[in-house]
Amino acid sequence: MKAFEQVTTDNYSLYHGDSAEVLSSLPDNSIHYQVFSPPFASLYTYSNSDRDLGNSKTYNEFWEHYKFIIKNQFRILKEGRLVSIHCMNLPTSKQRDGVIGITDFRGDIIRAYQDAGFIYHSEVCIWKDPVIAMQRTKALGLLHKQIKKDSAMSRQGIPDYLVTMRKPGVNPEPVTHTNESFPVKIWQQYASPIWTDINPSKTLQYRSAREHDDERHICPLQLQVIERGIDLWSNPGDVVLSPFMGIGSEGHVAISKGRKFVGIELKESYFNQSVKNLAAAKIKSPGLFDLD
Repeated sequence: MKAFEQVTTDNYSLYHGDSAEVLSSLPDNSIHYQVFSPPFASLYTYSNSDRDLGNSKTYNEFWEHYKFIIKNQFRILKEGRLVSIHCMNLPTSKQRDGVIGITDFRGDIIRAYQDAGFIYHSEVCIWKDPVIAMQRTKALGLLHKQIKKDSAMSRQGIPDYLVTMRKPGVNPEPVTHTNESFPVKIWQQYASPIWTDINPSKTLQYRSAREHDDERHICPLQLQVIERGIDLWSNPGDVVLSPFMGIGSEGHVAISKGRKFVGIELKESYFNQSVKNLAAAKIKSPGLFDLD
């Protein structure tokens, strides 16, 4: 087995390495829940490493790499348990793609996980402010002046999604709640197919993880999205995994809610920041945890 740089406590194990390799080393049926945001194909480049999915030369090359990871995600997940993928559809550009439009990245994710044996379980649409998106991307379709020029090229903003897939089989450890821990009002909020109340600025500190020479993007997954997935689909003491840990947002939420966490991150500056972020997390319910 390949040796990976690893930071382990009673509550989490963090791996600095390639998800494709680290996941291969984890035991079958050992993870209760997975939540993460994968690289968005070639939309963003996170590092100059050939192992970085976001550094793929083509869309097909990205999926060839990612499908190997999905295969192992299926293997290590317990039966009847869930994987939640935070994603968005991808804008295309005239310069890069030859046409201005949108790629159905969300749909491709669903189909790839189904091909690996997962069941399409649920999804929620997460509202994003089109004004902020316009200011950040300068997308032609979102510009007000395009309405006056030719609104046939105008479009709506692109939302985020939390797509959740289920491994077939009977869940051996039911995820249970009480009226006190999960009142009807909260359930109705979580059960809504559209979340309009996610605060995009509620994220972990990330600026010290940014590198100037090989990175075009860093945007941590919003903590409220992670909190809702972990609250709904895992029990206290469960093992939560993120194969693309970034700066440790999923782990920070998991251990603060009394879960265990396994995180994998290729980029060194992100990994180092995740170590700091998890060390600073308030651990709700410590206990023994060992992957070996």
